[in-house]
Amino acid sequence: MGVTGAGKTTVGRALAEALGADYADADAFHSAGNVAKMSAGKPLDDSDREPWLRAVGDWLGTRGATGGVVSCSALKRSYRTILRERGPGVWFLHLAGPPDVAAARVGGREDHFMPVSLVTAQYAALEPLTADEPGLTVEFVQPPEQIVEQAQRALAEIQIHPPKEVV
Repeated sequence: MGVTGAGKTTVGRALAEALGADYADADAFHSAGNVAKMSAGKPLDDSDREPWLRAVGDWLGTRGATGGVVSCSALKRSYRTILRERGPGVWFLHLAGPPDVAAARVGGREDHFMPVSLVTAQYAALEPLTADEPGLTVEFVQPPEQIVEQAQRALAEIQIHPPKEVV
């Protein structure tokens, strides 16, 4: 989880590979209307996000014994609650870091619908992972390999081999 530009896709793919788990990018679950809205520089509201989050949660819920990793912003606690309700056993890896780094990364993309203008809106909406939510917060300025190693160590400590789902 994390804002756009945090490295969710890069880390998510690498973590799924390391765990031998299925991988999905939550962006693939957005409706055409959501993509058009974000492409126009308009942030999504909760009503836009709810069906998307339900679809992502349903994907997680079908991973069963094989586990799964999904890259999803999951910016608010209420969004993470939807994911946990639909995908029991969800554990979050919050990629946190400086807004200027996220904006620079988004600004350098050529193949993504999310404009750099929405980075500020994502930080404004972000409710960081809290101590009572299952997961780990790491700095996204680290190399992806180090982030994956930290996540694997944290998962080993809570004895989830592999986790049912990681967001």
